[in-house]
Amino acid sequence: MEKEHLEIILEDIRGKFDLVLEGHEGLRKEIRDTRTELCEKISLVDFKVDALGHRVENLDHRVGRLEIRFDGLEVKVDGLDKKVDGLDKRVDGLEKKVDGLDKKFDGLDKKFDAVAGDLKEHRADTEAHRAVFRVKE
Repeated sequence: MEKEHLEIILEDIRGKFDLVLEGHEGLRKEIRDTRTELCEKISLVDFKVDALGHRVENLDHRVGRLEIRFDGLEVKVDGLDKKVDGLDKRVDGLEKKVDGLDKKFDGLDKKFDAVAGDLKEHRADTEAHRAVFRVKE
C-alpha cells in the first residue's frame, strides 16, 4: 500500500505542479503584455519629449532673434537720445537768438517811435509854414 499511496501522492504533487506551471505561464503572459504596453507608452513619451525639445529649440532661436532686435532698438533709442540732446541744444541756441531779436525789436520800436515823433513834428511844422512856403502854380 505504500507504493500505491506514494503514487497517489506523486500524482497529487504532479497535479499541483501542473497548476503552478499554468500559473507561471499566465504570469509570463501578463508580464509580456505589460511589457508591450509599457514599451508603447515609452515610445509615445519619447516622441512627445522629442517634439517638445524641437519646440524649445525653436523658441530659443526666436528669443535669440528678439534679443538681437532688442539690442538694435536700444542702439536706435540711444541714437535718438543723442539727437534729442542735440536738438535741445539747438533749441536753447534759438531761444537765445529769439531773446536777442526781442531786444533788437524793442530798440527798433523806440527808433520807430522817435521817427514817428520826428515826422509828426515835421508835418506840424510844415503845415504851420504852408502859407509862407507855398509854391504858386
